[in-house]
Amino acid sequence: MEGMFTHEYFMKMALKEASYAFEEDEVPVGALVICNNKIIGKGYNQTEKLKDVTAHAEMIAITAASNYLGSKFLEDCTLYVTLEPCLMCASALKWARVATLVYGASDVKAGYSLTQGKVLHPKTEVVSGIMQNECGSLLTEFFKAKR
Repeated sequence: MEGMFTHEYFMKMALKEASYAFEEDEVPVGALVICNNKIIGKGYNQTEKLKDVTAHAEMIAITAASNYLGSKFLEDCTLYVTLEPCLMCASALKWARVATLVYGASDVKAGYSLTQGKVLHPKTEVVSGIMQNECGSLLTEFFKAKR
């Protein structure tokens, strides 16, 4: 990536999306879809607000990006998300043919990598652990307040 457009640069923006979820008492996960260093879709968890179990940050960002491009395929795009995608979101990334998945914190309870099978599209590149401490601490803070 050129100049300022690093994985950390975009993950900071995804964390900003996650903070909106945090403020709305939603599980603080944020996601962005990037194409040619431009944000073409973004989202944060809204399952409570929308009363929709599918309203995960990734799903909202994928829908926004598809609408922007006028295509169901995101083959030249990178999805940044603060938490490892769940199986539902990973499957959506597969069907959207996302080129690259970049995530922050691992999800040891519900992350797609817990399954033994190949969930993502075979051509999808995965980069994990980007700003994992910052991403993880926002989630930890949220769940501590819940207990």
